[in-house]
Amino acid sequence: MKTFKVQFHQEDQVETMTVQKLSEDDFNNRTEGGTRHLFELDTNAGFFIFFDGVDKDGAESYLVLQYEDESEDPSACYGFELRDFYQFTALYLNDLEFQDEMGEEEDEDVYTPIHHLAHLMYHIVEEGKNIEA
Repeated sequence: MKTFKVQFHQEDQVETMTVQKLSEDDFNNRTEGGTRHLFELDTNAGFFIFFDGVDKDGAESYLVLQYEDESEDPSACYGFELRDFYQFTALYLNDLEFQDEMGEEEDEDVYTPIHHLAHLMYHIVEEGKNIEA
């Protein structure tokens, strides 16, 4: 597992984030006690699955798997602190509410919470691209 920092644009209104890039062994250890799938996000930077997991001792991890193209195997697994993972979840849930309010009047130019989440994930992927887990 390697840890790295992600700096966001000032207008993103997100503090520097500490991210872990996990190896397959790290992933297996962190999810040995089970996982809970929370939500998915399909972007131009990849397909992401957000979930939490527990290790054999019951310690929780907040994880995101990234898939690229049509691959059945993940290209990366990222671990996050709870406060950052909570922010991702809040953006996802806020977008559900936003979509309900918009109804069928969908405007393609509106920057929604899900667009912001996709933007944050893009930054994380770019920073983690050259890091070997």
